[in-house]
Amino acid sequence: MSMAAGEFVSVSSQADLEAADLEREKRALKEDPADELIELTQIYQGRGLDADLARKVAEQLTIKDPLSAHARDELGLTEDAGANAILAAFASAAAFSVGAVLPTLAAFLSPPGTTIEAVSAATLIFLLVLGALGAWLGGAKIVWPALRVGFWGAVAMAVTAGIGALVGKAV
Repeated sequence: MSMAAGEFVSVSSQADLEAADLEREKRALKEDPADELIELTQIYQGRGLDADLARKVAEQLTIKDPLSAHARDELGLTEDAGANAILAAFASAAAFSVGAVLPTLAAFLSPPGTTIEAVSAATLIFLLVLGALGAWLGGAKIVWPALRVGFWGAVAMAVTAGIGALVGKAV
């Protein structure tokens, strides 16, 4: 639940920032449309269009829907990529719940006195597998992403164990 709540707050904050950016862009388009047209033209020139074509593209997109053109090409925002806090929260809660299964099983199945080692090993193995799976599903090579996930998972576990050792409690 903690991760779901954190994800909800994070994505909601991102959505707030995007909404504020759009409001500023709306004001700029209303207050100084000529300057905004120049800005859009320069964006297209920066992407490789010659000045005349960049100006024509900017003009045509501005006639159709100036806010969408600026949101997409100046701010990098699209309607399809908008932040959905509820979906992100549920996805995070589900991912962390599923991710807790293997370490929890390792804790239950480990012989007495070996729980910490069993959970740590199971967690690292699971992180490596999930890192590789994520890379494979995304079409990337699997070794470096798997090692990256495993490494940072190990660092997180070490920091948590270190804090636990400092305060005299298993964390």
